[in-house]
Amino acid sequence: MIRGLHGMFYSSQADAMRAFLRDQLRLPFTDVGGGWLIFDLPEADIGVHPVDEPAQSGTQDISFYCDDIEGTVADLRARGIAFEGEIADQGWGHVTHFMMPGDVRVLLYEPKYQKSRKSTSRPEPTRRRAAPAKRAGARPARAAAAKRSPAVKARAKAQARPGARSKPTRKAGSKSRPTARRR
Repeated sequence: MIRGLHGMFYSSQADAMRAFLRDQLRLPFTDVGGGWLIFDLPEADIGVHPVDEPAQSGTQDISFYCDDIEGTVADLRARGIAFEGEIADQGWGHVTHFMMPGDVRVLLYEPKYQKSRKSTSRPEPTRRRAAPAKRAGARPARAAAAKRSPAVKARAKAQARPGARSKPTRKAGSKSRPTARRR
């Protein structure tokens, strides 16, 4: 199951662009060594646009989006980022552009459409079998199991297998040798 989108900027000034993304856009990142920073954005989406000329087919475009374009532009300008022109209404969102190192032009927009917080294409989870009827006064098995210590859980698991013997266990801090339980 696909769970995310990884995009790639190609730049003649890769180190400067990584520093720009880290220091000026302040994107969260992981340093994977050798100067490579992988930037981890909390959301992504993909759109597909038709093209008029076959030569344009196969090209990619990466944009950043935000919730408040005016506030975001003001914040980024305060960090030294220059924008091309003013914010424009494109119908589907308010947009502007800025340049990153290596002459990479990026679109920044505030969408007018609602972004979904969950995927609508994921299959519904399968339902589990109904639990057996409860005995009067019995604790639910999951609640009881959650309260057991690891040693008790290991014994119960071993006893559930036919012909299996329980291994002796020792309580934490105990100095005496444990004895095996008899069946």
